[in-house]
Amino acid sequence: MTDALVTKSKSKRGGKAAAGRLFVLELNAGRIHSMSPDGTDRKVIVTGCALPDGIVVDADAGHIYWTNMGSSPGANDGSIERADIDGRYRTSIVPRGITFTPKQLHLDSTNRKLYWCDREGMRVMRANLDGSQVETLVETGRGDADRRDQTRWCVGITLDPVRKQIYWTQKGPDNGELGRIFRAGLDLPWGQSADERTDIEVFFDRLPEPIDLELDLENRVLYWTDRGDPPRGNTVNRASIDAKPQAPEIVLTHLMEGIGIALDIPHKRMFVSDFAGSLYVAGLDGSKERTLLFAQGNLTGVAYAEL
Repeated sequence: MTDALVTKSKSKRGGKAAAGRLFVLELNAGRIHSMSPDGTDRKVIVTGCALPDGIVVDADAGHIYWTNMGSSPGANDGSIERADIDGRYRTSIVPRGITFTPKQLHLDSTNRKLYWCDREGMRVMRANLDGSQVETLVETGRGDADRRDQTRWCVGITLDPVRKQIYWTQKGPDNGELGRIFRAGLDLPWGQSADERTDIEVFFDRLPEPIDLELDLENRVLYWTDRGDPPRGNTVNRASIDAKPQAPEIVLTHLMEGIGIALDIPHKRMFVSDFAGSLYVAGLDGSKERTLLFAQGNLTGVAYAEL
């Protein structure tokens, strides 16, 4: 992990020794949990969220940001909020009416930007950390007819600051083997629009149902969860982004609709959540898998930070 970008795993430098902390979203109860990396010292720090899905940590500023999918799919009432690390001083960053169904969230600390995917909005979007200057970078459809086509739904997102590219998933229908991962430049090509940009590349296609993404910048490896049917679904997968293999490597199996993923590169481990309410920790190669939480509601986004 480089210092150029804060994603879901961040080390705070200087001063006293950093202590790791996990932040996990519980969709059905609308809560944010904070806990130690071994699952102990668990606390509910935020309640009353409207279907929370994606979360990131800005360790240097002492903030968490998360997405709320809103009251119902297809309604233009998603939002993004911010609070202090302990859940206090909660504030709206992107209010309702701007994004339909915001999903995974990514923080670019260097340029002070938030990136997210808008599922029913069929968009990849970004804004300043205060919610100003909202931009649409990719638009895969428009209107109710397109919205019913799940191959247009954008879900997971991550950034490659070296090549200045965004990666995102379009999950496709449930267990449909129509999921795809795309990449494109961080900025729109000159003179082009979000719905007609020509620099979009398919990184992988014919995936069961890819969801969240996370990039190991040190080793240039992309990780993602897939909630589709086994054997390729209900898994964590990975692939080099510089020397793309013919097929991704499956490193973790037997998830119950895998959703969130966060990497802790210094400790060579990953944290993964699934919709059945489990939270796992494992090595980056899938070894030494251990269950931290079990049957704890519908878990979605997960973030790890050293504070």
